[in-house]
Amino acid sequence: MTAVCVMVLGTTSGAGKSWVTTALCRHYARQGLKVAPFKAQNMSNNARVVVGASGAQGEIGSAQYFQSLAAWAEPDVRMNPVLLKPEADTRSQVVLMGEVSRELSAMPWRGRSEKVWPHITAALDALRAENDVVVIEGAGSPAEINLHASDIVNMRVARHAQARCLLVTDIDRGGAFAHLYGTWALLAPDERALIHGFVLNKFRGDAALLAPGPQMLQDLTGVSVVATLPMWWQHGLPEEDGVFDDRTRATGPVTKTVAVIAYPRISNLDEFQPLKNVPGVRLVWARSPAACAGADWIVMPGSKATAADLIWLRQQGLDQAVVQHAAQGGAVLGICGGLQMLGESLTDTHGIEPMALGNAPGLGLLPLVTVFHNDKTLRRTAATFGELNGPWTALSGATASGYEIHHGQTEQHLTQIDGGHVAREVMPGLAWQNAAGNVLGCYLHGLFEEPAVLRALFGAAVPTLETVFDGLANFLEQHAEPGVLDDLIRKD
Repeated sequence: MTAVCVMVLGTTSGAGKSWVTTALCRHYARQGLKVAPFKAQNMSNNARVVVGASGAQGEIGSAQYFQSLAAWAEPDVRMNPVLLKPEADTRSQVVLMGEVSRELSAMPWRGRSEKVWPHITAALDALRAENDVVVIEGAGSPAEINLHASDIVNMRVARHAQARCLLVTDIDRGGAFAHLYGTWALLAPDERALIHGFVLNKFRGDAALLAPGPQMLQDLTGVSVVATLPMWWQHGLPEEDGVFDDRTRATGPVTKTVAVIAYPRISNLDEFQPLKNVPGVRLVWARSPAACAGADWIVMPGSKATAADLIWLRQQGLDQAVVQHAAQGGAVLGICGGLQMLGESLTDTHGIEPMALGNAPGLGLLPLVTVFHNDKTLRRTAATFGELNGPWTALSGATASGYEIHHGQTEQHLTQIDGGHVAREVMPGLAWQNAAGNVLGCYLHGLFEEPAVLRALFGAAVPTLETVFDGLANFLEQHAEPGVLDDLIRKD
């Protein structure tokens, strides 16, 4: 068995590749086909822990994790063989087949391509041998001619798999027909032949007003517009590639405002998507003290560069905003890197994190210390909260499943223990609470994806991922031309 490959390309980043890929995974899976997603190289600090190549735990981009769930497939590292986790504007940590590669991380960007290409093709070929359909997601644009020679994620993958490709554009940006034509025109003839349809995404208004544009485009390229997708803000799937929605709408009257600190190297922000769907919750991405004003909760999320983001936090004055909020009894939650920042100190004698060599003071809201180690903790985890108090009382006895991704190891501050200042351990080795009860730090990612946690904290249920995936597939099926999606996988 060799799977048919369908590939979703975009004229730009943010065109809609990730959610269209997810929708296709669910569409084909609902037909009883065995489906797997694939993205050769992803650049994102949103990662999930999955089954690794040797049975150990590894990590892949969150988008491919969600796509695998949409396909009813077990997520594994082959679905995203190369993950780049940005640590600075010019430096990324390279994760190869689920494991950090220090050799590749230190290598110049253009030098990596030929070293990782064999791993990419092996992973894709293995998935093709096990499935009926592989839905492949591209990255950025396939027509970046300055990058074509070192391409490992777009048309080189398409040629290897002889994939039937859809090219998606964001019509809300303007210039959609030029984007589609220009992208097609910059491809080599054998690559143009793989483009089986254009998709106009984020359209507002009457689709009849697009005429005669689609026909003119088809006359120029021989490729038809196979779907015009209306603007859809609240489809429920987390944003990809660190792009977050700054709109602060809530469903119904606002009863709680949650401010999530949006530092430059924020990671795993996708875990907050469910909060956007909770009735009455207003989610704010805070980059200034003013954005925290009036918040009921302040959340310190994960970070790919904890020490560097802590410096940024202080430069913005956000450290004082968080400390003052806590001093006034406001609820503060730190997750992973956020937990580490809430402690007394961060120690990195190995230079694990950028700008972190030596010791750095934390915010001092929890009497904890964190030491960074070369080995990274990667694991799926399920645990139960003990007794909590203060604003987090409702979590007492709640069981949560999630994942851990961290180099730091956190424990009680010995000097403060001697002085009687001890953090209450409310989840063994994973979560601690201050004496007043309003500050909680936790290593477990994915709390807000747990229905029991949402019910406890908000008394509300939110759409499940299954509902989201079915909604995406229904939307795509409704707005695609009849028969187009099935034609993509029809064997000649």
